[in-house]
Amino acid sequence: MAAHRINISFTGVGRIIRFNWHFYVKALLLLLAGALLAMLLPAAWRPWCWVLVALAAAQILLSLIVSWWVYDVSALYRFTWLQRWQLQPMQMINIHAGYDDTSEKLAQLFPQASMQVFDFYDPQLHTEVSIRRARRWYPAYPGTIGISTSQLLVPAGSADVVWLLLSAHEIRQPAERELFFCQLKQALAPGGCVVLAEHLRDLPNFIAFNLGCFHFHSRRSWQHCWQAAGFQLADECSVTPFVRCFKLQ
Repeated sequence: MAAHRINISFTGVGRIIRFNWHFYVKALLLLLAGALLAMLLPAAWRPWCWVLVALAAAQILLSLIVSWWVYDVSALYRFTWLQRWQLQPMQMINIHAGYDDTSEKLAQLFPQASMQVFDFYDPQLHTEVSIRRARRWYPAYPGTIGISTSQLLVPAGSADVVWLLLSAHEIRQPAERELFFCQLKQALAPGGCVVLAEHLRDLPNFIAFNLGCFHFHSRRSWQHCWQAAGFQLADECSVTPFVRCFKLQ
């Protein structure tokens, strides 16, 4: 009997490293500096310095392992977690913040639906070099329209599903997020929904990403945002302990 071939992908975590290589170079240099310092310190201090170096290295390795789990191994981009909601949209909107790795997958998953893709990336606000690299190396989905979070420019009642997949946390100001969600509510057709997927500012993400966790918003912040815009939480699920998915109606 032929052996099963296991397909192990590192595409997701590879892109994270590629987009943020400057961070990993700096981290490596700091680890090397810490190791050099440990060798130069008096004997009594060396073990403590080595412990700090080891903890820093372990944190970086842990963040990469978690990223690999979330983006390459989990069901996040296979979208099997959507089966519980039995969505059958005919009109979809997918909104991202400068880097789009979902539109092509969504188009394949819902071939019967027409889809508009919006990008609210603003180079004056979103200054991360990682986003600039991603936009340079990966072209936009055909027909993508640039928008402002304060002007969605979508006809009322025109969408069955609005997708916000790991993008809406880039809207940093609470008032701006609430205005944005108010516009999403107007864009939905009767019975439509918003599918929001996000890392949260919680203990699992703090363990995985340390201070990077504070780039995300807490569940309470998201709940306040969607309630202020007039949404109700229809259902939610976890994709790994690090990503939470919400269905808002």
